[in-house]
Amino acid sequence: MLRRIITPLLIALSALALTLVGTAPATAAPADQAQPLQQTVLYYNASQAAEYTSAVASAVGVWNSSVSNVRLVPAPAGRRAEIRIIADNGWPRAHLGPVRPGGQVTVWMGRQGTAAGYDAVRIAAHELGHSLGLPDIKPGPCSSLMSGSTGGVNCTVRAPNASERARVEANYGSGLAGRSATDGQLLVDRL
Repeated sequence: MLRRIITPLLIALSALALTLVGTAPATAAPADQAQPLQQTVLYYNASQAAEYTSAVASAVGVWNSSVSNVRLVPAPAGRRAEIRIIADNGWPRAHLGPVRPGGQVTVWMGRQGTAAGYDAVRIAAHELGHSLGLPDIKPGPCSSLMSGSTGGVNCTVRAPNASERARVEANYGSGLAGRSATDGQLLVDRL
């Protein structure tokens, strides 16, 4: 008796399933198209950057055009920024990231660096690189943004190289590589 009830029910359900599968719109992306990763948005506050506000804006533009997994955005009024940028009279320095949403690091745009003749946009981009998880590469060539002052006072390379871009992309990518905790170590960018 149970067999007489279950068999027609299974046949009806199978027919319904085949009908639904046959008429369902295709929603899967082709195998060769990767799904875009969710971009991490980090807010920065340059209200205390004084004369470096323009250099910081330029450096933010460099990073935003160089990487896609993370985007730097000015913090709206009342919102706590993950990256605070402050002008002071010391040497340029920053906390080592990668900073995560809700965390906080500080970049100091030390006037000693520009007084010595270093390019302010390069300094800002370099220090933001620390916030995004890049350590110093010293000594290093001018072609490496993270070579900092060892690139020389005449070095005006403001963009990260391919290796530096790849490391930031990995820091903010998916999986375990994109989930490492902020180091928080203070890096002073002096020879």
